[in-house]
Amino acid sequence: MKYYFYHILSWPQLLYVAEDYNKKIVGYVLAKMEEETTECHGHITSLAVLRTHRKLGLATKLMSAAQRAMEEVFEAEYVSLHVRKSNRAAFHLYTHTLGYKIHDLEAKYYADGEDAYDMRKLLKGKPEKEVSAPEGKGLEKEKKSRDGKVSSAKGVKEPSSEKEKEKKSKEEKVSSAKGVTAQPSEKEKKSRDEKVSSAKGVTEQSSEEEKKSKDSIAS
Repeated sequence: MKYYFYHILSWPQLLYVAEDYNKKIVGYVLAKMEEETTECHGHITSLAVLRTHRKLGLATKLMSAAQRAMEEVFEAEYVSLHVRKSNRAAFHLYTHTLGYKIHDLEAKYYADGEDAYDMRKLLKGKPEKEVSAPEGKGLEKEKKSRDGKVSSAKGVKEPSSEKEKEKKSKEEKVSSAKGVTAQPSEKEKKSRDEKVSSAKGVTEQSSEEEKKSKDSIAS
């Protein structure tokens, strides 16, 4: 309880509540400004909405109000928060509706041992690379693992491509060999045509001589 009182007393500008028509509190957001850092940024400590009042946009309005106060009052550069890895509803709200991005994965962040996503959102257009996840963190390891699997998959495909190259090379050699074979065949054809033509000439000549011989005998 002291932790929450400390938030209220230190950063009252970052505490917002949602009420129903009977003035009953049905939701709240509790935020703070990070003190142990050189960068001026805020942090969402807690966000909650009664189950009976969800799907009404209250969480979005509470978050937007806290973020606006961080930027206008404290000139925060960005805002951060943690969310359980298994909390898909909250993760969808932060990423798709509010524009947060995963900065890192903190292993066993919660008391029950569950991992948490460290998420951030820029407030003043600061280059995203300056608040990106440092190397050696859990999220970076997951990314490297995925890259390693992709590289491994590419390595598996390489042998098949080598086989395709060998196959193409053989086909080119066969095609080249066919081209070489075709030329002598053409020459042989011409040679045969010449021989046939010569043979015809000789035959015609002998037939002419036989005719003349027969004519002389007849006379």
